[in-house]
Amino acid sequence: MAADLHRFIEAQDPVYAQVREELVQGQKRTHWMWFIFPQIAGLGQSTISRRYAIEGLSEAASYLNHPLLGARLLETTQLMLGWARRRSAAAILGGVDALKFCSSMALFEIAALSAGRDADPFGHALDAFCQGRRDDRTRQILQLGPDARPT
Repeated sequence: MAADLHRFIEAQDPVYAQVREELVQGQKRTHWMWFIFPQIAGLGQSTISRRYAIEGLSEAASYLNHPLLGARLLETTQLMLGWARRRSAAAILGGVDALKFCSSMALFEIAALSAGRDADPFGHALDAFCQGRRDDRTRQILQLGPDARPT
């Protein structure tokens, strides 16, 4: 089944410039977390979180490999990394969205490693903002053990 990634583009296009501005300033002020830093399906229960949930490793890899979505994910991750050692994810995104960010970074680190792609930006974000922890629920949903690393 082909990934339906168009839903992300439709959601991102009208707000992406604002997202960039907020991340450059280090303060999220509007609502975009679900479709900028998506999580694996099964974590969020709201209608919007279910709409923008990534259905599995295949869809995560498709998102990462998409020329626009993958580039935006890397750019927004790098913008977050610009705040490493200066501000926490909670200070930038808010407490709940900081947890979502860590789940998203864990998902895309696994997807990148599984696809043989560079996972460093996601790993660096996990180290900088998530105390190096790889989200256990994301790993469980993907059926990875706590110490398993995809090859």
